[in-house]
Amino acid sequence: MADDEWISAEAACQRLGVRPQTLYAYVSRNPVQVRADPSDPRRSLYHVADIAVLAKRKTRSRRVADVAALAIAWGEPVLESAITTVAHGRLFYRGRDAVLLAETETLESVARLLRGEPDDHIPGDPPVLSASWGADDNARVRVLRTLALRAAMDLPLQGRASRALDTEAAQLLHSVADAIAGAPGTDLIHRRLARGWGQDPDGPAADLTRRLLVLTADHELNPSAFAARVTASTGASLAACATAGLTTLSGPRHGGAFVAVDAFVEEAARLGGPEAISRRLRDDLSLPGFGHKLYPEGDPRAAAVLHRIPDAQSFLDLAEMVEDIAGLRPTIDFALVAACRSMNLPTDAPFQIFTAARCAGWIAHAIEQAQGDSVIRPRARYSGPALDAR
Repeated sequence: MADDEWISAEAACQRLGVRPQTLYAYVSRNPVQVRADPSDPRRSLYHVADIAVLAKRKTRSRRVADVAALAIAWGEPVLESAITTVAHGRLFYRGRDAVLLAETETLESVARLLRGEPDDHIPGDPPVLSASWGADDNARVRVLRTLALRAAMDLPLQGRASRALDTEAAQLLHSVADAIAGAPGTDLIHRRLARGWGQDPDGPAADLTRRLLVLTADHELNPSAFAARVTASTGASLAACATAGLTTLSGPRHGGAFVAVDAFVEEAARLGGPEAISRRLRDDLSLPGFGHKLYPEGDPRAAAVLHRIPDAQSFLDLAEMVEDIAGLRPTIDFALVAACRSMNLPTDAPFQIFTAARCAGWIAHAIEQAQGDSVIRPRARYSGPALDAR
């Protein structure tokens, strides 16, 4: 080979845009021809064509990595799903508008829709797990205990027919409802929750709860749904997938956001809406419950709820002030807090409703993911110390 077909380590590093330590790691993992420098046997020369191929591959990989990194945070879709999508400013469950479904459907019927299950499938009774609850456990603890116990007992997803999974899915959703309501039952979930809060199961509070459950049952590839899918890709049980979803939901940037929304509503009541909004903007603080990246024209779920809340004028006034001052419209988080406050429900009721509803979505995502045969295992872009490639 001619001498001009070989370049020094320094030149190779320059063409690849890497440090010498990284160059050695690249060469050890890729077919790059190396030879000793005739003028200095202690130095290595690298075949220029091999380095060019490696540089091209690195550029292509970086583009893919950049796309993947951006996709993880509100970017382009990263996997296919037939369950839920946001399009044209609307939320769709398997092609059907969630706002329209909320007019008539229950969480149970929407859960079947999300799973792609026939409407005529009637599950058996779920196992009664109330004995695992402590006397002083709140709803969050009861749900976590229930899911953890079932995760330890239930069978893996892999190798099981869809009929068996459909039955287990419906039973698991009812187990979660048992835990939130604080007692086993067979009634519709929105009625059981209303009864557990001391509300009339046939009254307006129960119907508003039904509407909220339907509207929050799923929301595309949100953090908790993605956690459930990662778990499902390993073949874990449905309960294990729901446990992954629940623990992810508990974070303050996800299901815990209701606490921040409630605090903002309190501030507005104490200081007055304009002052509370202005203070937050001056202090570079967010306005919790307002502005959703997927709905630049406004969250349709919030709009479907706010005007159905009894005695909602103070919440509607606050929403109007935020839009006038900051240009942001209310999200379903704000609508949930407003609804629960208007019904005098427990402080944690928004999280309870959200948990019961999202469990339907987690289960649907887990079943869909399990139909594939690959584990979700993304790669990390290393940014640590230089490699000791000796």
